Amino acid sequence: MRASTRLWMPQRTVRFTIRPDGRVEERVEGVVGDSCQQLTEKLEAALGTVERRESTAESFLQPETQNQTLPAQLN
Repeated sequence: MRASTRLWMPQRTVRFTIRPDGRVEERVEGVVGDSCQQLTEKLEAALGTVERRESTAESFLQPETQNQTLPAQLN
């Protein structure tokens, strides 16, 4: 049996709440840093004017990066 390698990808969720007065609330989960605005900018443009933004705790996190240094003979 061959083991498969699978990269773990966090689940990204965009939730919308439509209020009786027509206001739409949007909540993004599973996205760290400022990439949340990049993810939702086209949706927000289609929905109309953004009245207010509230940052979640996730927006203040920094995306994890992995760096690897190769020995000079491999460069």
